[in-house]
Amino acid sequence: MTTFTDLGLSDETLKAIEDVGYTTPTPIQEQAIPYVLQMRDVLGCAQTGTGKTAGFTLPMIEILASGRARARMPRSLILEPTRELATQVAENFRLYGKYHTGLSMALLIGGENMDPQIKNLERGVDVLIATPGRLIDLFERGRIMLNDIKIFVIDEADRMLDMGFIPDIEKIAGLLPPMRQTLFFSATMPPEIRKLADRFLSNPKTVTVSPPASTGVNIQHSLIDLPSTNDWQKREALRHLLREQNVANAFIFCNRKRDVALLQKSLTKHGFNAGALHGDLTQSTRTDTLNAFRNGEISLLVCSDVAARGLDIADVSHVFNYDVPFNAEDYVHRIGRTGRAGKTGTAVTLVTPEESKLVSAIEALIKKEINRGIIPNLPQPDESISRRAKTLSSRQRSGQNRGRNRREPKPEQEIQENRVFESPRHVPHPGEVEAVRAPRASIHESPMTETTAAFGENLPAFLRRPRSVAKRSS
Repeated sequence: MTTFTDLGLSDETLKAIEDVGYTTPTPIQEQAIPYVLQMRDVLGCAQTGTGKTAGFTLPMIEILASGRARARMPRSLILEPTRELATQVAENFRLYGKYHTGLSMALLIGGENMDPQIKNLERGVDVLIATPGRLIDLFERGRIMLNDIKIFVIDEADRMLDMGFIPDIEKIAGLLPPMRQTLFFSATMPPEIRKLADRFLSNPKTVTVSPPASTGVNIQHSLIDLPSTNDWQKREALRHLLREQNVANAFIFCNRKRDVALLQKSLTKHGFNAGALHGDLTQSTRTDTLNAFRNGEISLLVCSDVAARGLDIADVSHVFNYDVPFNAEDYVHRIGRTGRAGKTGTAVTLVTPEESKLVSAIEALIKKEINRGIIPNLPQPDESISRRAKTLSSRQRSGQNRGRNRREPKPEQEIQENRVFESPRHVPHPGEVEAVRAPRASIHESPMTETTAAFGENLPAFLRRPRSVAKRSS
């Protein structure tokens, strides 16, 4: 059996690995680390949860341990699609590089104050971990130079494609020196990603430890068919599963951000300890929520696909897909949040009749038919609608009872009169009252006639016809 010592890592790195608790490398680490140490370009494809991150962080620490970075000129660059992934990779460098005291690192992500990030760059960094948007922003401000990059890492490349970051990656790659080492990692390998890899990599070593877009062998995943698309019934089905199964903690994925907030509020209302995570939240809120879930302060994390890629949280027992993902490859990433590091996990997907085509696409991608089931005695939508109707009618009756002693509304004619005479300084003339109570004039009548009739004898001077003045006799 291969050990980390056999991979050519230094004593400092081996000690850090031992502190973390790992003893043997995963297949992707066993194959990728020697090639990275040989300064070869690497194209890595493996399931989520197989240790891809350590597959490039460990050899990078070895390579960058000697040398020193200059101000605003980092020596290596790692691109991540989301802030959470960037933060997690930075944590890996802190854990594995803690005995390499001369190694410096900076994290460039959006949603954070830019000034501390700029100060770190000015001190010089060996490892720069960034999201594409913030990196381009600082480059265009002249705060960073990329002409000294020795190692370029593109992590979760398929997620970059889904989020529309490929033009940004191409722009960043054009700013880097041509003589560099490029590491390209992805959980799935669609044709678009393969073409992108061919553009960026030079004679790469391909490392594939499992078929592309395959699910983990330690994950037991199934489908629950629902009879309708009723939202109340869908939430009731999820609550039933949470109560019946032995759920220690779980990710609950929704396709839309608004559904994340609604579902989290519904679960909290029914006594579940749930938090919400999606892209519209502030970075501080996202970080606090993720840390609370990691530390066990909340047991259910309702989230969008922002949490589907690469997040490494130990001992997650379940993953629930409240919605079937629109992209079949996202299914592989979602259920990969459980069953990590050799442990077993359970993934359950709720399926409405409208989502059957999405399920067919998933089964075609993973080349496997997923077990199906139903929830017996699930309340029907009609019961929930009638229940809500009864509640609404009772509220309306109580509102009517509370308003019995209220004054009756005034007739429309009286309201109209009050609107005309609402000014306390105006004393109505009898002619004005008659004009208000009189029916509307015909459309054929002259507007001047209608106006003068409203004022009666008190016609203003500017509306009066000019009187003919008799000529004085001389």
